[in-house]
Amino acid sequence: MQRRTAIAVVIVLAALAVILSTMLLVTRPWESAGAAPASETGTPTDASAAAAPPALINDTTHILDDAGADAPVVVEFLDFECEACGQVFPTMEALREQYAGEVTFAIRYFPLPGHYNSGNAAVAVEAAAQQGQFEAMYQRMFAPQAEWGEGQTSEASRFRGFAEELGLDMAAYDAAIADPATLQRVEDDFQAGMALGVSSTPGIFIDGQPLELTRLSDIETAIQSALDGE
Repeated sequence: MQRRTAIAVVIVLAALAVILSTMLLVTRPWESAGAAPASETGTPTDASAAAAPPALINDTTHILDDAGADAPVVVEFLDFECEACGQVFPTMEALREQYAGEVTFAIRYFPLPGHYNSGNAAVAVEAAAQQGQFEAMYQRMFAPQAEWGEGQTSEASRFRGFAEELGLDMAAYDAAIADPATLQRVEDDFQAGMALGVSSTPGIFIDGQPLELTRLSDIETAIQSALDGE
């Protein structure tokens, strides 16, 4: 009798275990359809942004060269600490000179979470931009990239030194660095890039189309195609 009772208990427990496992497989609340994975930046994504992709260029976008309303537009989402961006930089500068007056070139921030100083660099460039020195600071960042990139300590003081070299008003620069709106300006570009499908840097768009960059010459080829109307 006791043996039959024990067997019955085992059967009931086994049945309950099966039912519980089935329920977990069906519901799994931690994987519900409404749950979104955490973004790499650790910031929430605006659900309304999914309704329509943002414009590649808006009123706050930094334009390096404006060739007019009908000109092809090159937009680069970049990370100042990204080695690939550093390699693309001289090519972009050469193309800006080659296609001066024919092509518009614009820059947007996309500091990757895995780069310790990419956010600091972008904020420093944006602080310089508030004094009309975006291009100078953008160029200054890339020249010594090998000296400060891939580090694990803050390079904010080095970037402040760049600002001093450019003759910026340092009180205004420091105030801009401390202003949350400056960081938000960088974050706005990053979120726009994410919404446009940018996942790595450099993220280049030419005449509205993302460029699959396999070699540096791809940039000029795409620009020329845009100019030829292809």
